[in-house]
Amino acid sequence: MSNPEKIMIVTGATGGIGLITARELAATGARVVLVGRSEARLNDAVALIVQQTPDAKLDTIQADLSSQAEVVAVANTIKQRYDHIDVLINNAGAYFTEQQFSIDGIEMTWALNHMAPFLLTTSLLDLLRASAPARIITVASAAHQGAVIDFDDLEGKKRFNGWKAYGQSKLANIMFTYELAHRLEDSDVTANCLHPGFVATGFAQNNGGWFAKVFAVMQRYLAITPEKGAETSIFLAQSDSVAPTSGRYFDKCKPVPSSKVSYDVTSQRRLWELSQNMVKRA
Repeated sequence: MSNPEKIMIVTGATGGIGLITARELAATGARVVLVGRSEARLNDAVALIVQQTPDAKLDTIQADLSSQAEVVAVANTIKQRYDHIDVLINNAGAYFTEQQFSIDGIEMTWALNHMAPFLLTTSLLDLLRASAPARIITVASAAHQGAVIDFDDLEGKKRFNGWKAYGQSKLANIMFTYELAHRLEDSDVTANCLHPGFVATGFAQNNGGWFAKVFAVMQRYLAITPEKGAETSIFLAQSDSVAPTSGRYFDKCKPVPSSKVSYDVTSQRRLWELSQNMVKRA
C-alpha cells in the first residue's frame, strides 16, 4: 500500500513566517494548503513558491479568519477536499493598536488570534483524530509573558490596550494548546505551540501612523529574518524527534517553560468553555 501524500495546512500563509513555512514544507513534497485573506496575495504566494520549487503541490483557500462563518467554511472545504490531515499550523495573527470588532462583534485581536485557531482546530478535530498520527501547531509568542486572561473584560470593552489584548491572545494560544493536548491524550494527535522570535515581517503595519513607523525601525535593527522565525514551525511540522511530544511550548526548536499562569488547569478549562460559548451558532 503506498503512503498517501502528506497534507499540511498553513493559515496566514501569504507573507512573513507563514509564507516561508509553506514554502519549506512544499519543498519536502507535502501538499501544502495555503489559507489567506486575499486572493491576489494567495496567487502571489503560490507563484513565489513554484518559482523555487517547480513541482510544489499547492492548494489555496481564501478566507477572512476573523469571521467565524468563514473559518467554518474553511474547515468544511478541507473536509470535502481531503480525506486526511497530517499537520495543521495555526499561524495567522495580527496586532491592533486601536479597538476594532469583527463581523461577529468580537474584539478583533481576540477574534483573529484566538477564536480563529480555536474554531478551525475544533472543527477539524474529527478528521485530525481519524488521520493520526497528526500534528497541531499554533504560533504563540513570548508576548504572553506577564499577560493574564481577563475573564471580566476579555475584549477590553471597559478599557482597551492593544499590547495587553495581544499578550492575552497569545497566552490564550498557549493555554488552548495545553488543554487541547490534554483532550487528545487518548489519540496519536499532538498539539504544541511556539514563540517564533521577533521577526522582520509586515506584522503590525496594518495600524499605520507613528506606531507602524516605530515598529518598522525596531524590526530593522532588532528583528530576525522570516526564515529564522519560521524554523520552529517547520521543525514541529516535520521532525521525527518531536513526533511523540505534545502539550509543550517551543522556542528555537526546543521546549521551554511558558509563563506560570499558562499552566493553571482551571483557567485552561474555563477558557475552553468560554471560547465554545463565543462560537456563534448560526
